[in-house]
Amino acid sequence: MVTLTKIYTRGGDNGETSLGDGTRIAKYDLRVDAYGSVDETNATIGLARIHTDGEADQMLERIQNDLFDLGADLCTPQTGRKNEGALRIVSEQVDRLESEIDFMNDQLSDLTSFILPGGSPASAYLHLSRTICRRAERLCSQLADREEINPLCVQYLNRLSDHAFVMARFLNDKGKSDILWKPGAHR
Repeated sequence: MVTLTKIYTRGGDNGETSLGDGTRIAKYDLRVDAYGSVDETNATIGLARIHTDGEADQMLERIQNDLFDLGADLCTPQTGRKNEGALRIVSEQVDRLESEIDFMNDQLSDLTSFILPGGSPASAYLHLSRTICRRAERLCSQLADREEINPLCVQYLNRLSDHAFVMARFLNDKGKSDILWKPGAHR
């Protein structure tokens, strides 16, 4: 577990940060950018949760915890000195997202157009989460091209963006209140 007794350390005052294994890297490093975008995704899910309850809120709470797991995974290099025993995303977390997507998607009306982000407040925030999650996925994919990372990180983010999309529709009255794109409507 993590115990924080002091929030500021002054360790980052010169533009560096520590990874989970103690390695110091630049704050603009691709790895930091990747887990920073995971953190942003998590923050926007927190905004969505203000407007959810019941089963949807429980799903989002689990996802927020998973995203901390994912951040810890990315923060601890697979080739680093603390790799053994490091917290890693596992396939069961990806599988759970797929099951939840299927559960919600089975109850949605068919899509007849692309969807504009919006509708209910929860749905609007989930669309924001989805776009930030896609950025995190792109950054993790780029990082995976340069360094060894847990491939389940990219899979989890890929499923999570789909989950956010489906849940946004689910919370828009199961798709009935989606705002549909009308191509060329304002030419």
